[in-house]
Amino acid sequence: MIKISILYPNKQGAWFDFSYYTETHMPRSIELLSAHPGFDGVSVERGVGGAEPESEPAFVAMCHFQFRTADEFLQAFIPNAPELQGDMPNYTDIVPIIQINEVLISR
Repeated sequence: MIKISILYPNKQGAWFDFSYYTETHMPRSIELLSAHPGFDGVSVERGVGGAEPESEPAFVAMCHFQFRTADEFLQAFIPNAPELQGDMPNYTDIVPIIQINEVLISR
């Protein structure tokens, strides 16, 4: 299994609209990407703190898509990239970090 992590760094002065992201952008993303047979799930997370008490989180938000393979993710994402990436200014001014991960253990 492959996990595609879309990480939004917590940068001073940046904004992130969680309502729009969770109520509009992500439901549309899930609708489009889950239509591909390689889709295996998604999670969305809000950063609430760092390792030290009362410290800021490294990432304000994270989204993790699970697909059987990276190629299957790309097959699902590329046709929808213009719509999904074009929607980003509606919920953030943060440039995300994207990482593809091989899942070794999952329960």
